[in-house]
Amino acid sequence: MAFPFTQAAPSRRVFLLQAVVATGCLSVVGGAHAAGPMVAEADPQAMSLGYKADATTVDKAKYAKYAAGQVCGNCALFQGKAADAAGGCGIFPGKQVASKGWCNAYAKKA
Repeated sequence: MAFPFTQAAPSRRVFLLQAVVATGCLSVVGGAHAAGPMVAEADPQAMSLGYKADATTVDKAKYAKYAAGQVCGNCALFQGKAADAAGGCGIFPGKQVASKGWCNAYAKKA
């Protein structure tokens, strides 16, 4: 029995099998890039919101709203799981924030 991909005139079944395999490969490759880059503290939007990748470094005098224990991982805008090292954020579309980070848009998860 010959391998189905080496037939001279592939059947419809072989074509469909190849299409499914190719689509699966593309979705796996596409998913690897879906996470997006990390937000840089020097990013203008991040600076305007006082974003820090490590919440313990927040200037408490400048951001009086900050309270110990507030981190991106327990913010309502965080799009990952609390245990994740990083995840998406509604404030920074297409980018990730550190789970242990903080910004002035922090809203406690209900």
